[in-house]
Order: sequence, then C-alpha cells, then structure tokens
Amino acid sequence: MKADKFNQNALSNHIAEHITEQIIKGELVPGDKLIEHIYAEEYGTSRAPVREAIYLLSIEGLVERIPRKGAIVKDYTENEIYDLLEIRIMLESMAMDRISRNGIDWNGLKRMKELLDKMNDVTDVHQYTQLNHSFHTALVEMSKSETIKTMYSRLGWPLLRIQSLSFASQGNIEKSVREHDLLIGLLEDGKLEEAADLLTSHNQDVIASMKRKMGKREGLK
Repeated sequence: MKADKFNQNALSNHIAEHITEQIIKGELVPGDKLIEHIYAEEYGTSRAPVREAIYLLSIEGLVERIPRKGAIVKDYTENEIYDLLEIRIMLESMAMDRISRNGIDWNGLKRMKELLDKMNDVTDVHQYTQLNHSFHTALVEMSKSETIKTMYSRLGWPLLRIQSLSFASQGNIEKSVREHDLLIGLLEDGKLEEAADLLTSHNQDVIASMKRKMGKREGLK
C-alpha cells in the first residue's frame, strides 16, 4: 500500500512538472482550462494523480480553481506581478546584506560562474529563464540564511513565469548576461556594496520591463 502511494505521489509530481513546463513555455496561457481526463489518458492513469497534480499547482500559485468552471491557468494582476518582483528585490537585498556580513562563499560563486557560462550559449527564452532563476537562487543560497532561502523558494514558479515574459522582450537576455557577468566580477573583487547596487538596479529593470509589457497589453484591449 505504501509503495502504491509513493508511486502515485511520484506520478502526481511528474504531471505537475509537465503542466508547469507547458505554462512557463506559453503552451498553456492564463484562463486555459486544465482537462483532467486528457492528462489521465496521456499518462495512462486514473484522474486521481491528475487532481493531486492540479492541487499542487494551486498551492504553487500557477493554477486556480473557479466554481463551476474547474481548474484554470492563473492570470496574475498587475499588482500581483509587481508585488512578487518587489518581494524578490527585498529578499535578494537581504541576501546581499548577509553575504557582506559573513563574507563570500567561493563555492557558491563558482556555481554562479558555471551557470553564467551556460547562459552565454542560450537563446531559448524558457531555458534561459530556468538558468537565470538558478543563478539568482545560487546567490540567495550564499546568504547562509535558511529563512531567506525558504521565503525565496516560495516565489518559485510564479516568479519563473513572470521572468519568462520579461525575457521574451528583445535584448533583455543579452542585457541580463552582461549584468550577471558584472555582478560576478564585483563579488570576486570584494566590492559588495557596488554588487548590491547593481543587483537592485538589475531587478528594478525587470519591473520596468513588465510595466512596458503590461502597458502594451492594455493598449491592445
């Protein structure tokens, strides 16, 4: 019985990851309904693991249940988008403060450099978004603060989805790579105050990019 439960949980997680990827890539857009029987047929299972997957995604903030309509891909309001991005700035600023107090974690910095090397060769928005999130997560982990790391992880998939919208704008990936390279250089040189200022400016530019994108969306209505 425990083995069956484990297998069902593993399948639910796998289905949730698949739906998440569809959302991040834009294959599913806000308002799209998640049809349980389609995923059940695709995975050759009952609807129970699919329902569990959808429940997991609702906790992550990617999906919401609408009465008499079912589960749909969540459409974030402007305020929700800006709140998520501003919380990100706050947590990363706190992480930089802890790094300044405790000193550079050279293994963490090495991890960031490895990720940047991969980012240099990527043009696909979905793949770059994933690497970018890993880069920033590596920075946050250098803080050695379990509280900051836990709070940052809760931004998770919603933040990935928002960032993918920003990176879809022409030139934003190239700009991101340049600024990440500068950030690593400042950290290596021990210029932590300048690194913190660059990181804040870098993150505020994402908010500005989203505001331009949201403005265009309003103009098309």
